[in-house]
Amino acid sequence: MDFSDKVKQFSREVESKKDDLLTEEATKTALILPFFQLLEYDVFNSHEFIPEYTADVGTKKGEKVDYAVMREGKPIILIEAKAVADDLTKHDAQLFRYFTATEAKFAILTNGVSYKFYTDLEESNKMDEKPFLEINMLDLVETQIGELKKFTRENFDIDTIFNTASELKYTGLIKEFLNEQQGNPSDEFVKFIISRFYAGMKTSSVVEKFRPVVKKSMQQFVSDFMNDKIKKIMENETKEADPGEENKEPETPPNEGGNHDKVIETTKEELEGYHIIRSILAEVVEAEDITYKDVMNYFGITYQNNIRKWICRLYLNTNRKMIAIADENKKEIRYPLGSLSELYKYKEELIQAVNKYRVEI
Repeated sequence: MDFSDKVKQFSREVESKKDDLLTEEATKTALILPFFQLLEYDVFNSHEFIPEYTADVGTKKGEKVDYAVMREGKPIILIEAKAVADDLTKHDAQLFRYFTATEAKFAILTNGVSYKFYTDLEESNKMDEKPFLEINMLDLVETQIGELKKFTRENFDIDTIFNTASELKYTGLIKEFLNEQQGNPSDEFVKFIISRFYAGMKTSSVVEKFRPVVKKSMQQFVSDFMNDKIKKIMENETKEADPGEENKEPETPPNEGGNHDKVIETTKEELEGYHIIRSILAEVVEAEDITYKDVMNYFGITYQNNIRKWICRLYLNTNRKMIAIADENKKEIRYPLGSLSELYKYKEELIQAVNKYRVEI
């Protein structure tokens, strides 16, 4: 089992255990120590992993951080652990003090579900206010698993991680900013955008006039960009799948047990919808695990090619187009579709639908 698979398996364990953990100590034992064992550290070796590490701050003596990962007798990672139900935002100041008092280059704040990774990009030996990496064990992103692997005992290299930390941090902050502006563009952002083509004064009334236009333009840009990528993927798949006219099999088999005059025809629109949903769910599962099965009445999208693990159904060959998403009991919850781009509106519902199958594994 490779590292990515181990992390995903551990994610399922976190999901199953978290609701039973009522204290900080229970969280440490059930989630946090196993997490660092996953990273290949010997948590019972005091030369490698020290609990209650002393980090005296100024005149304060006896200050202790929950854990320290050691190398050659020096701390390289400080770990502040909290109960699984704790909100981590109110505890970063405590870790900030510990970081300044030691030689550690990295610090982790965690409640066993969320892991926030800090370093000192902005000022040497002074922990940044914002983490350069944040991993939620219940909402894993494949690229983050790759970054986490750099923290394993075998792969840990201070310079390598520090050099990529800056890009990770500021890429994340830029994405966060753009996401905020897409939902509600600020005055400054609207002025910046319209300054390229509007020569007049950017008064409050002008900004208010253009705000919805900027918002709609950004959303349409994202939609067009994704649709263009999907179209190119579909074109490439069509070329790869085309064996030539003389070797072609019939595209669709007769409908078994039904009207033999009808055939199941997978349309271009259905495939486009499939690729949109696949791209949405690729944030939480492997893209190849999102599969489809076309039947007479609907176009079904499944997990790992298992019809019992259906995620959603597209009804596109009717006057009223819609998507039906599986609820926790695998019942259909139907939503109307004006266009395929509206599938992005149901990202959270689709992720919830596929996540229940990840837990079942």
